[in-house]
Amino acid sequence: MQQVLSIWVRDPRRQKNDFWHAYVDYEICLHTTSVCFTKKISCVRRRYSEFVWLRQKLQANSIPMAKLPNLPPKNPFFSLNNAQQIAERMKGLQKFLEQILQNPVLLSDSCLHLFLQTQLSVSRIEACAAGRSRYSVAQALQ
Repeated sequence: MQQVLSIWVRDPRRQKNDFWHAYVDYEICLHTTSVCFTKKISCVRRRYSEFVWLRQKLQANSIPMAKLPNLPPKNPFFSLNNAQQIAERMKGLQKFLEQILQNPVLLSDSCLHLFLQTQLSVSRIEACAAGRSRYSVAQALQ
């Protein structure tokens, strides 16, 4: 039986930290029959800076020859009110994840699984993957 691995980046939402600081986050939904994943269906919300962190982490954890896909470029003129810019970034983030999930070396990285299937912050993902949390990766993914 062929394994199914589908991922969608969708539903951009504007979030406000305070009066001056806002950002857009995106829902990442994963549906799979792959034995690589603990949860067969999951949805989490992530912002662009967390994707940047994930790419850096995967680069550091992977073998030097592993070519990581690029993220959509950071745009100094990115506007939270520009629907076209948000849609373009969302498409780029989806393409990035689709390419990551096609690479068996990257697919084995625990940070990737925690990023896609838990609501943990990136600092907690790092701690969990390094064994510096009160729960294991397997426990976090339940």
